[in-house]
Amino acid sequence: MLSSKSGANGMPNFFISSNHTTIISLLLTTIFFLKHDGEKIITFLVNVDDIVLTENNLAKIDHIITLLHQNFCIKNLGYLIYFPCLEIARNSLGIHLSQQKYTLDLHTETGMLGCAPSFTSTSHTLRLIVDKGGKLNEEETTFYRRLVGCLIYLTNTCPDIAYVVNHLSHFVFAPTNIHSQATLHVLKYLKASPGATCIFLHNNTPI
Repeated sequence: MLSSKSGANGMPNFFISSNHTTIISLLLTTIFFLKHDGEKIITFLVNVDDIVLTENNLAKIDHIITLLHQNFCIKNLGYLIYFPCLEIARNSLGIHLSQQKYTLDLHTETGMLGCAPSFTSTSHTLRLIVDKGGKLNEEETTFYRRLVGCLIYLTNTCPDIAYVVNHLSHFVFAPTNIHSQATLHVLKYLKASPGATCIFLHNNTPI
């Protein structure tokens, strides 16, 4: 039995089973399925025509792949190495997640590839409030909103920018040039280490 939780548009965007062992999340182009039963955990992510399947039991993964192949024409590409704007690598320590290419592409697109790096994500003397600074025109406002959205996606591997990006997202409805300058400052901070990596260590790996 699944109960639904609706989003702002009134449409259900995720479902939770009555015993809380199954969660299904519906996004714009992505379906996320999570099921846990004791120590067994299955995650199933569908993004357009790509499927990512994880399980803490390799035999179970092979079984699921076989079931999928019986109903759909699928190709097993092996270990995940790239997912939209997310690079995945493995070694003896664990799993490494990076968004280096996405970060550098964002710097190139915004003309910030040659900027001087900053070692703080925001200016300590800057206080961001509504209506501070000159209002942006329509094109600049669209650029601001898109840039903030890109920065939100980068918090997957750069959690240190999460606070300032969340703060900047509060001004997307009426951004000013001060808010815009603050987003560019975040890009300068990312320029200092575009290859920032999150590492998920193996259970037996010492910290």
